[in-house]
Amino acid sequence: MEEQINRKLFLGFIQIHILHHAAQEAIFGSWMLEELKEHGYKMSAGTLYPLLRTMEISGLLEREDRNVGGKIRKYYRTTEKGNQVLVEARNKAYELFREIQD
Repeated sequence: MEEQINRKLFLGFIQIHILHHAAQEAIFGSWMLEELKEHGYKMSAGTLYPLLRTMEISGLLEREDRNVGGKIRKYYRTTEKGNQVLVEARNKAYELFREIQD
């Protein structure tokens, strides 16, 4: 039970992290896996790619397919909705941490 709660919580953090980077520049899956690994997240491609697809379907990310070395690579950037969600998430996190410190 605790593992399921942690997984759900961390997936939320990961989505915010994805939005953060996709708002700065176009990202792709294998780069994002490495970025998350640097922050201590252990995630497989089998978890990340469906998450990116779900975020795309939800209107948070938009995808551009690019031919890189003869292979199609999917690049993701935030949409206007994704940018709004990111701003809201940052504000909520800031409020939460401020309350915790008081």
